[in-house]
Amino acid sequence: MSKVVLITGGSSGIGKSIGAYLADKGFRVYGTSRNPKLIENHPFPLITLNVKEVKSIEAAVKKVIAKENRLDILINNAGMGITGSIEDTPTDEMRRVFDTNFFGAIDMIKAVLPEMRKQQSGMIFNITSIAGYMGLPFRGIYSATKGALELVTEATSMEVKQFGIKVISVAPGDFATSIASGRFHTPVFENSAYKEIYQNNLDLMDAHVSDGDNPIEMAKGIYAIINNKNPRVHYKIGSFMQKFSIVLKRILPDRTYEKLLMNHYEL
Repeated sequence: MSKVVLITGGSSGIGKSIGAYLADKGFRVYGTSRNPKLIENHPFPLITLNVKEVKSIEAAVKKVIAKENRLDILINNAGMGITGSIEDTPTDEMRRVFDTNFFGAIDMIKAVLPEMRKQQSGMIFNITSIAGYMGLPFRGIYSATKGALELVTEATSMEVKQFGIKVISVAPGDFATSIASGRFHTPVFENSAYKEIYQNNLDLMDAHVSDGDNPIEMAKGIYAIINNKNPRVHYKIGSFMQKFSIVLKRILPDRTYEKLLMNHYEL
């Protein structure tokens, strides 16, 4: 029986790549978008869903289950970026990103668990970020949303194991997607104490995304994990140096690691 997959944020970028790859492998894939009618010639069906609205989440999940009579895999991929110093970034914007990246994923998990418990099987993937393993300058809130989701993944994994459900985080590094254009950018205020270094970092961030890996690598990684009978809780997919940066954080003194990051971001 073909497994049924629901991917949030499946209209572009990593979500679209994962969905198209899994569909080619015979999975029955549904993606989500806030405005699916605006997207033409998509490689798999899209359902209207806004992860910040519980009623929208519940309606989308019910629609998939009503059509397929099951739901095997949830991929929590919907998310947004945010940049800016902690001092200059509006707190309301910070909350908005947490509502999407963190609470949106949690509400998706809550919506699919009853069906997966009934089936006594299921997989939930939380797409986090290598940035979630470290506090990055001018991306502290984004790092915080993804780091929080990593910890929730660990907790939920233990809670639902008894029902035959596996919960896994996959942390990508820099991939060539449109995330930079969709970020909330705190303006470079003329009177900001961070004006010059923040602008330099914005330029660096966009360059890293533009030069990032092909999102198909994420799709291949997800497919391999699905076919692994005993998957780990955490996976990282990215360049060697991106993954090695997490190892360095574990073994180096805090200030030494901080100095490496500051040199990398030219601070």
